[in-house]
Amino acid sequence: MWDRLRALNTLALVWHSVALSVYAPFDLGLPTPLRSYAMRLWLPALRALPALSYVVGLLVLGGCQTYQDDLTRSQRAFEQNEHEHALAILRQLEPDTDHLAVNEQAQYAYLRGMTDYRIGYKVDARHWLALAKSMEEKTPGLLPQDWKARMTDALAELNEGVYGGGLSSLGNAKKAPGETADPAKPAKPAKSEDEP
Repeated sequence: MWDRLRALNTLALVWHSVALSVYAPFDLGLPTPLRSYAMRLWLPALRALPALSYVVGLLVLGGCQTYQDDLTRSQRAFEQNEHEHALAILRQLEPDTDHLAVNEQAQYAYLRGMTDYRIGYKVDARHWLALAKSMEEKTPGLLPQDWKARMTDALAELNEGVYGGGLSSLGNAKKAPGETADPAKPAKPAKSEDEP
């Protein structure tokens, strides 16, 4: 945070030096009435440049903060068992996950996976939990221990279903044409074009 404020201060000083370099030509050879007229027009605008740089910098800082705020809001909704609300926030945040830090991306993947798991979107849950697990294995310590334990249990259950019954065992997977929901019932043969 302090580094960002220091950078904003540096930006303001640069703008101020630019303003002085723009102001300097007014002293070079202009007649006094013309110089005073030019100074009256430009001086207020030049004085506003440092303040303008602070405002722009704060807007940029605020933009980065909203992604983290969305992640925090989704976590709070998840912890309060408002899974639909949490999923809505997470889906809105998905295109912008590259703006998050690595540990926040791992948190996003965990929260998205566990939210999908609790709602019943098992295919999506398996994807996001596997992603969170791979990020945690690559850089240990990204997720808290209790999250890792829940993630491992949920992912083991989902993988067990896939390895035992195929992708269709996850419930919300798309079925192949001709495949039935109940394996005991045979699939109906497709009608040919010459049958009524």
